[in-house]
Amino acid sequence: MSDRQPLVRVQADPGGLTVLTLDSPPLNLFDRAMMDDLAAAILGLTDEPPRAVLINAAGRAVSGGVDVNVFAGLTPEQGSELWTGLLQMIDGLEELPCPVVFAAHALTLTAAFEVALACDLIVATPGAKFGLVEKVVGLTPSMGGTQRLAERAGSGRARQFVMSGGIFDAAELERWGVVNEIYPEGEFEARSRALAEELASGPTKAHAMTKRILRRFREGGLPAADDVVRTEAADLFATEDLRNAVRTFLEHGGPGHAEFNGR
Repeated sequence: MSDRQPLVRVQADPGGLTVLTLDSPPLNLFDRAMMDDLAAAILGLTDEPPRAVLINAAGRAVSGGVDVNVFAGLTPEQGSELWTGLLQMIDGLEELPCPVVFAAHALTLTAAFEVALACDLIVATPGAKFGLVEKVVGLTPSMGGTQRLAERAGSGRARQFVMSGGIFDAAELERWGVVNEIYPEGEFEARSRALAEELASGPTKAHAMTKRILRRFREGGLPAADDVVRTEAADLFATEDLRNAVRTFLEHGGPGHAEFNGR
């Protein structure tokens, strides 16, 4: 049994926000230990979902990518086993029934960027840079990054991003619709946390339904998403949050008076 410190810190706040911090500076490389710790942290959130999640990183880089030692000597069968496990982690992250924000303060390469693309929102500093540079070791991104980048920016942009192996800045990815917000460096930590806290204080069940509708849209287009609305979205009328929000709206003649409790 290992007595090492986890490489992913988990901090659960009373307000319903959980912060996951990649904590293996200076580069937060995705070696087997980092992969295992992140998977374990996400599994823990699956077992007891918070009301919002913020993923960030300690150190001068969000991540320098995958430790190439992970790939050394792998057979195709072992590679398939590795990708299967990592995609299960990505799927678990996407399936969390709450908003997930990824905060990129600096260089964010390969596996870390693929994790970011599985989150609901990506925020960045002006100096943050992103890349899927797997081509340098003869690979293509295999944690779902290519297809999730294509979902946000289009398949043409995804081809350019992956095949070039280039490094792209936050402003360009904001233009592409990949990065949602850019915050000044001096305000970045506070503003990214404030965004996550705002989401954590919102109508959790409604946010979860939004995610479910969009997941079905990705899987089956408009007909599949519309089917979720027809068959499941009306369940929100049974939630305390909706009932309280409607009541306070009518009592006060407008929004802004409801307190959401995630139920």
